[in-house]
Amino acid sequence: MRLSYQICTMNQSLGALEELILLLVLREKESYGAELVKLYIEHMNKEITLPAVVMVLKRLEKKGMLQSRMGEPSKERGGRRKVLYKATESGFHVVEEAMKAKTQIWEMVPKFS
Repeated sequence: MRLSYQICTMNQSLGALEELILLLVLREKESYGAELVKLYIEHMNKEITLPAVVMVLKRLEKKGMLQSRMGEPSKERGGRRKVLYKATESGFHVVEEAMKAKTQIWEMVPKFS
């Protein structure tokens, strides 16, 4: 079953994968694509590709929920630099509102006996 929903808060829409990636960035304070792939696989127990994560990161940045900067070149990466992402205040508030909304709805769901 594919997880698919959108949370609309503060005039922003946030898809399920966007929300998860944003939460992982918030958890790490600053992160890059390959690290987020590892975290996603570890926490969600399912695969995701680096291009899928990078696409989500760019979308979140375009929406103003993340900002990026270039890291320092490293020998391990053949002198290439990582693009590092961190959440903006807007990104924090959007995901916070999404979590509150889901929690309120969850509390109204009848429990199975």
